[in-house]
Amino acid sequence: MNAFSLYLRYISVSFKSQMQYKVSFWLQLLGQLLVTVIEFFGIWALFTRFNSIGTWSLSEVTLFYGMVNISFACADALGRGFDSFATIIKSGDFDRLLVRPRTTVLQLLGTEFTLKRIGRFAQGLVIMGWSLSNLHIPFTLKTLWLLSTSFIGGVALFVGIVIMQATLTFWTIDSLEIMNILTYGGVETAQYPLSIYNKWFQRFFTFLIPLACVSYFPLLAVLEKEDTFSVSLWFCYVSPMAAILFLIVALKLWKVGERYYCSTGS
Repeated sequence: MNAFSLYLRYISVSFKSQMQYKVSFWLQLLGQLLVTVIEFFGIWALFTRFNSIGTWSLSEVTLFYGMVNISFACADALGRGFDSFATIIKSGDFDRLLVRPRTTVLQLLGTEFTLKRIGRFAQGLVIMGWSLSNLHIPFTLKTLWLLSTSFIGGVALFVGIVIMQATLTFWTIDSLEIMNILTYGGVETAQYPLSIYNKWFQRFFTFLIPLACVSYFPLLAVLEKEDTFSVSLWFCYVSPMAAILFLIVALKLWKVGERYYCSTGS
């Protein structure tokens, strides 16, 4: 509880610092919103031309689009400290984190809570609400469970990926841009149903990076299409747990990386 209280203090300080320049903040938020709106227009144009992708309609695809975007927006806001970890380690500032009586994970999570990500979050939430309304999906306990676990699992997965990217920096010093294939590339992938991709691609994002477990299988059950793709209903309910396990593994690897850290000597 003491660590949680400290984290809330970190977030409070981050809020105050970002709101020092309100015009800049609102412009950045608007920019984030416009970027995601333009991305959605690409999907809308695709369906305007072809009407459907396989058996998937626009209303169904927008459910996937909305869920992955709100999950990524929260994870991106939470994991900013890990995302910019290469700068911290090259400057030698990581040494200061190590001598403080709190875990480095807590300190990096509290480095900055990026408020401008609200733009992406709001747009994704509106799109997902439109999808649920258009598909006439009732807000039953089943639906709420599947949507909430999909969201929590998505946040855990993307935070885990960012932590793994930061962990590699202990050896590479500079951040590996190839990891963006799993973050931004993962968002682009999960905006569509996984069934439209090749089998090897589906297996990669199911068993190695469990993106399908948080953004595809639970939403199949929400759409009541699990029988169509021969997926067990019980698996749709528990599949987001794979993202929690992925996050735990990422944190374990972070501890290994810390043990191999050598100061820059600056």
